[in-house]
Amino acid sequence: MSRGRKDGKRAPRERSTFRENLESLAWAVALMLVVRTLLLQAFRIPSESMRDTLLVGDFLFVSKVDYGPRVPFTRLRLPGLRAPRRGDIIVFQFPRDPSQDYIKRCIATPGETVEIRGRRVYVNGRPIDEPYTRHSDLPEEPGAISPRDNLAPVTVPPGHLFMMGDNRENSLDSRFWGFLPMELVKGRAAFIYFSTGSKSWWDLFFHIRWNRLLRPLR
Repeated sequence: MSRGRKDGKRAPRERSTFRENLESLAWAVALMLVVRTLLLQAFRIPSESMRDTLLVGDFLFVSKVDYGPRVPFTRLRLPGLRAPRRGDIIVFQFPRDPSQDYIKRCIATPGETVEIRGRRVYVNGRPIDEPYTRHSDLPEEPGAISPRDNLAPVTVPPGHLFMMGDNRENSLDSRFWGFLPMELVKGRAAFIYFSTGSKSWWDLFFHIRWNRLLRPLR
């Protein structure tokens, strides 16, 4: 059985083991930060604005590779695999409060014109196919009162996107706050890795939605 030195200092081997453990922890933290910054980020659905595509209690992985990850503490973005497309589900910083993260579907990209007539969405003058939308039985609102169901034609400016929630009558989106600057985009929602119907953490695993686990998003 080994004993410590009489002068109270640790033996070299003890100091070496502590240093190895500290270095391993530092490498693990560094790897986690690299993955979170450049590759994937976890996100939890907090509201019903994307129902039924996404439900409250869905946990997602957001891919930052598609559009290119942002360089921390700057407005620079590294090259990505492609630009955002119509139909992509995107996580972004809310333009009116960048401390909040939102998730919506991309409806139109730069240069495209969006119009809503009687809750039907038109892009460049043509109605788009939206099998993912959910509508309530609320009465339709005229454009003079609200842009929710009727929106005059607007053209998406360069470097911006037009975003809408799938739960159309229960979504705060580009109809109300305008276009999304690309610099606020965090990434594309890739797939659901976990889902629960629980409203509290203590019984999280007793309400697992097994049919939603590992579901790709489109």
